[in-house]
Amino acid sequence: MQSLIGTGVALATPFKKDLSIDTEALIRIVNLSIDGGVEYLVILGTTAENATMTQAEREFVIQTVVDTNKGRLPMVLGVGGNNTAEVVAELKTRDLSPFDAILSISPYYNKPTQEGIYQHFKAIAQASSVPVILYNVPSRTGSNMLPSTVLRLANDFENIVAIKEAAGDMIQALRLIKDKPKDFLVLSGDDMIALPMVLAGGSGVISVIAQGFPMEFSEMIRLGLNRKVDDAFKLQYQFSDGIDMIFEQGNPAGIKQVFQSLGIAENTLRLPLVPVDESLANRIDGFVKNIIQLS
Repeated sequence: MQSLIGTGVALATPFKKDLSIDTEALIRIVNLSIDGGVEYLVILGTTAENATMTQAEREFVIQTVVDTNKGRLPMVLGVGGNNTAEVVAELKTRDLSPFDAILSISPYYNKPTQEGIYQHFKAIAQASSVPVILYNVPSRTGSNMLPSTVLRLANDFENIVAIKEAAGDMIQALRLIKDKPKDFLVLSGDDMIALPMVLAGGSGVISVIAQGFPMEFSEMIRLGLNRKVDDAFKLQYQFSDGIDMIFEQGNPAGIKQVFQSLGIAENTLRLPLVPVDESLANRIDGFVKNIIQLS
């Protein structure tokens, strides 16, 4: 899965002030990411606010991104949930031919045991016609997929090819990188520690901030992959304050403020999410202006 090495972008869904999907803004975001040099696109991840979209809206977003991409970059589709049977049914009925892989979150709310997580992904691996990227994000799911479970899945199923590791725990990430099968990819799900994970042997990142600054962020990851450490960390430190800011009041509120500052899209979210407050908006605006001046 060489196509998943580097920077993937977890695409946000822009909304108009009336809360309808802003198609033109979505096209701008996709083209900005592609023109900025990221390696692949991730559709309907957490950043997309798909939990507040209807099924028809999700299908519209998928088709819009596919049509805009026009085969230029590999694509990953988010297909997950906490009802295993429902996820399996979608995998068996959906046309996955446009996608290089699916990204599937560890079951949330139910809080399964490690054996339950294993059995969930076993069913997904057996049902999926494309490779599977595991997604571990304990802050959202309420349970941590332990390295032992990840490695068990990676060794047992050839089509489980990677993990988006977003526990924010470098020790856990190091254990995964140390013990993983040779071709299994460990991808950072945290923008702040993406570079350290890459330097430790990880394969890249599925990023939020990269869709606002695709050229700079993807270059940082490539420098890390090529072991150009000093140059990579120079970019890391330019972005570190901004990364903190965009997650300070939740995702995707922060990146949507970046879009507004860049003139790409409105900072509109669907409840229960709300835009960042005025103080944070002003700080993000200042960060964006500073990055533009440095570019």
